[in-house]
Amino acid sequence: MRAWLAARLPQVWLQRRWPALLLWPLSLLYGAVASLRRWLYRFGLLASGSAGVPVIVVGNVVAGGSGKTPVVIAIVEHLKAAGWQVGVVSRGYGRVGEDCREVLPDTPVRQVGDEPALIRHTCRCPVFVAPKRLDAARALLAQHPGVQIIVCDDGLQHLALERDIEICVFDDRGAGNGLLLPAGPLREPWPRAVDLVLHTGEHPAFGGWRARRGLAADALAQDGTRRPLQSFAGTPCTVLAGIARPEAFFAMLHGAGITPARTIALPDHFDFASWQLPAGTPTPVLCTEKDAVKLWSTVPEAWAVPLQLVLDAGFTDALDRLVAARVPSRLS
Repeated sequence: MRAWLAARLPQVWLQRRWPALLLWPLSLLYGAVASLRRWLYRFGLLASGSAGVPVIVVGNVVAGGSGKTPVVIAIVEHLKAAGWQVGVVSRGYGRVGEDCREVLPDTPVRQVGDEPALIRHTCRCPVFVAPKRLDAARALLAQHPGVQIIVCDDGLQHLALERDIEICVFDDRGAGNGLLLPAGPLREPWPRAVDLVLHTGEHPAFGGWRARRGLAADALAQDGTRRPLQSFAGTPCTVLAGIARPEAFFAMLHGAGITPARTIALPDHFDFASWQLPAGTPTPVLCTEKDAVKLWSTVPEAWAVPLQLVLDAGFTDALDRLVAARVPSRLS
């Protein structure tokens, strides 16, 4: 049933047809609870706290993946290039355990989550995970007091953590049918006030900045060896993806001239701990970088194909203005 709902609901959420209308009364209840929660935070009946340094939250209002983690990576790299000391906090979705801990190069992925592990591997900056992001932020600063800005991966609705800049990310689904869960994909009503809106899809449904997505020129082996992606063209290979929209990764590889002999679509945040390649699966195996940090423990010969996201110059200019206006005063 869970798998069936995961497959069907995204289609229901695109239009206001009878399945969505049947769920609409439940969405009213969801909206009432969400509004009450926001009201309790606004008037101080639920506590929110400051991390101690400026916080940039990168999140979304739509359920399901919209490309937030690649956006976080791109923003962290941009801020680092501008000279800022940056750290990242996350809930660590799908991990085993509820403790607050730092993501280190040798930390098992299952203990911290695939996305925090990927961010640490790519950005080489301090990354902490905890059920409460405020706890993660304070632990990060205690261990790395030189950090000047914290970027929060997801958490737009995590109001216990005070934030200075909010960035809302959308893909080609936009706001779907515009209804709240479970009749639609929205976690909260849209539009709502945010500092920046960023679209990672090809066809933005409304205003905001765009980010161009593409595949890296080289695939990466576990030991860091690089191989030109084009060298896989014409080779019978297997492509797998355990992400929110695996078909998007498959399409990007097809656009790069790679036609796999087999594709394997797995659930988002899939745990490869006990997974094995099916017998007779063609090799080599290509996967996303997010999957590779887990898959390499069981399929060490897999090749990761990094996703590169290029932020629009207008977006980075707007972000720099916000940082210049809000960060120095907070740090002082």
